Amino acid sequence: MMKTVVVNSNAKVNIGLKIHGKRIDGYHDITTVFQEINLFDIITLSKNTKNCNFNSNVNWLKNDKYNLCIIAYEIMKNNFDISGIDIDLIKNIPRGSGLGGGSSNAANVLKGIRLLYNLKILDRELEEIAVKIGADVPFFIRGSAQFGEGVGDKLTPLKTKINGHYLIIIPNIEIDTSWAYSKFKKGLDSSLPSINFASLSNEKTIGLDRLKFFENDFESIVVPAYPEIGEIKKALLAQGAEFASLSGSGSTVFGIFNDDAILNNAFSYFSPTYKTFIANPL
Repeated sequence: MMKTVVVNSNAKVNIGLKIHGKRIDGYHDITTVFQEINLFDIITLSKNTKNCNFNSNVNWLKNDKYNLCIIAYEIMKNNFDISGIDIDLIKNIPRGSGLGGGSSNAANVLKGIRLLYNLKILDRELEEIAVKIGADVPFFIRGSAQFGEGVGDKLTPLKTKINGHYLIIIPNIEIDTSWAYSKFKKGLDSSLPSINFASLSNEKTIGLDRLKFFENDFESIVVPAYPEIGEIKKALLAQGAEFASLSGSGSTVFGIFNDDAILNNAFSYFSPTYKTFIANPL
């Protein structure tokens, strides 16, 4: 039996995000399209005989009960016959960026433990465990492109990924998701057309022209509070992006490009000022 597993813990972007009514549990219902991208952290899991030890290349993640990786381990330990584990995390996805780094880490600890201990657990069962950790965590069990409803935990796989090259721009801004939700008031602009995200679920190809009206409701909150984010989105479109949006509650802004030369020019434009990555959909 294997003693060590190494997994890539990929980021995601949201292709549009609509916020609906507040639920009795305090969360909001949403609709969105999650798209996994190949920007990733690296997680190494190794067996030990006693407990959970966590190590990382960043000092803001602690070996404590608030760490989503440790929460994921504890849930698995309480449900299955496993012993201790060493978790080593190389963090590349910035926190507070709307790329789902923490949720992805938790999901990939779940998947890594399944592999390490050869547990006979279906993805569906792992998703039921994942939702106990956080709303975005179930998406990362299967990843790729999925339509999300509820708090993001009701998932429908799409038949195709959202193609193109993704230019990821990460300003030096951290945005607290709970703050963004607390500022949202339903009906900020009822003139916007209703977006039928679900219409994508049966399409075999999804062209960028289909995404034109896919807005992220968080932009109405985040851009007035952080005007720099709005300027980045405008600049992405000016640099030739065929689609640009805030991801989640931010602070990441991404543009989707089809032309390599235009993409490379845009990368050169943004990279002296911001953390800038070129990524592809998975």
